[in-house]
Amino acid sequence: MTGALVLLLMLVALAIVVVVKSVALIPQAEAAVIERLGRYSKTVSGQLTLLLPFIDKIRARVDLRERVVSFPPQPVITEDNLTVNIDTVVYFQVTSPQAAVYQISNYIVGVEQLTTTTLRNVVGGMTLEQTLTSRDSINAQLRGVLDEATGRWGLRVARVELRSIDPPPSIQESMEKQMRADREKRAMILMAEGSREASIKQAEGAKQSQILSAEGAKQAAILAAEADRQSRILRAQGERAAQYLNAQGQAKAIEKTFAAIKAGRPTPELLAYQYLQTLPQMAKGEANKVWVVPSDFGSALQGFTKMLGAPGEDGVFRYTPSPVEENLPKADDDADEVADWFNTQTDPEIARAVAKAEAEARASVQQPGYSTPPPLPAPPVPPAPPTQPLEARPTPEIDPPAGQHAR
Repeated sequence: MTGALVLLLMLVALAIVVVVKSVALIPQAEAAVIERLGRYSKTVSGQLTLLLPFIDKIRARVDLRERVVSFPPQPVITEDNLTVNIDTVVYFQVTSPQAAVYQISNYIVGVEQLTTTTLRNVVGGMTLEQTLTSRDSINAQLRGVLDEATGRWGLRVARVELRSIDPPPSIQESMEKQMRADREKRAMILMAEGSREASIKQAEGAKQSQILSAEGAKQAAILAAEADRQSRILRAQGERAAQYLNAQGQAKAIEKTFAAIKAGRPTPELLAYQYLQTLPQMAKGEANKVWVVPSDFGSALQGFTKMLGAPGEDGVFRYTPSPVEENLPKADDDADEVADWFNTQTDPEIARAVAKAEAEARASVQQPGYSTPPPLPAPPVPPAPPTQPLEARPTPEIDPPAGQHAR
């Protein structure tokens, strides 16, 4: 009974082992290389696989995802005999699990060694400066060589990157000094260029200022001369009109006075009395040092009376008015000739000349390398409105009164 139980247990254990050996679960993105009796049978991935117990076995499980492998820094000698440490990173993916298992024992070590030897070949033909500035070129060359060499291993190299390039400490110090010197050199060059540009700009600004000042002085002198000329002309015209009006007023006053004297019919006694009143006023002038009073005053009055009057029937001299002339010549009417003398409007030619001078004064001097805004337009000259000139009125004639009286 005990022996049968042991045998049963052994059979159960054997059945469990057979079941375990005959079933294999392969996850996705992973491949299993299966051998039968020691020879390659098939490659399965992402499925439940049944195996023949003790006949089939899984030789290796291969990860089909893209892998990133970082290799330790490798010493590399450049063309100028400088040793640099270069750290590389390789991105690759297994495309053929059978080749990755049967063509190479350890494809990761193979990729690492191949990367190191290829990197030394590529960098060995470059100087240190070229190595530091040609990362893309080195990456492309490494990827091309690795992809071609690992293709028979069932691998595809996606990219190769140089993570760091470390020159020796002494070279790093020399490079820092050189970079510092280059920066200082560029800074000095930039400062010199800035100083030169500033001097040129200042000289051009001074030149522009002098040109504008000269143009302004020129336009100011032109405007001042034109203003002085116009003011002299206008002042002369005003004086001419004033003299004409003054003469016209004096003529009118003389006419009025003469008419009033005729209308008043003064007697010789009144004229003699006015003559005596005028003598003291004649002596008041500062220029009159000596004046003479006629000694024979009666004879003087008699002559004055004879000049202004005529003897009547009783022998007394009485004032006789001058005969009135009917057809006296009238003064010429010069209203049309003097009409322009009293025009207070600005002459259009003068206004146009002033506007032209102002436009020239506003115009900017264009210099090469500078842009100036356009000058302001000159204000339009308004047309002169018609004016009513002062007319020279003819002197009115005053007729003497019809009757005469004598005192």
